[in-house]
Amino acid sequence: MSAFDTAAGAALERLMAAHVAGDIVAAFAAIDAYAAPVLDQRLCTANRFDAAAMQVQRLYSSQPGAYPPGGSKDKTGTAWGQQVLIEQRLFVGEGSEAIRNFFDDHDAIARLGLRSVINVPVVQAGRCLGTLNFLMKTERVGPQQLHAARLAAALALPLFLLDEAARPA
Repeated sequence: MSAFDTAAGAALERLMAAHVAGDIVAAFAAIDAYAAPVLDQRLCTANRFDAAAMQVQRLYSSQPGAYPPGGSKDKTGTAWGQQVLIEQRLFVGEGSEAIRNFFDDHDAIARLGLRSVINVPVVQAGRCLGTLNFLMKTERVGPQQLHAARLAAALALPLFLLDEAARPA
């Protein structure tokens, strides 16, 4: 059994246990761990999308000191918001310039030494519920990383639905 199989298996066990417990944060952490052997991400966040306000709000962060849960960002009129939230298309930012061009918090991202990002819209029945985001130290993103990020977002879909169901109407 490879190191990936061992790490992925342990992360999937954690994910299943978190689902049983209804623990959204633990489930996101397990998905983060599941993706790590392929992505080698240094920051993973999950953001719910409020379409009426055109804002995202952080549900999970692997680095809560730098990016605390509950933090929100206005994406009104941004190219990123249009692509990821409205058009529901994956965003890949490679290199410091791409991050600087698309993210207001590019200085904080640079301080963490992160130089690439994959933002995956989490969509159900044609509606974007949020995004799963992976930031890496490497400047380039490969096909295996894209596949792993998209699979992780698919694993996260039930968590976004659970979050939505728990919010007041």
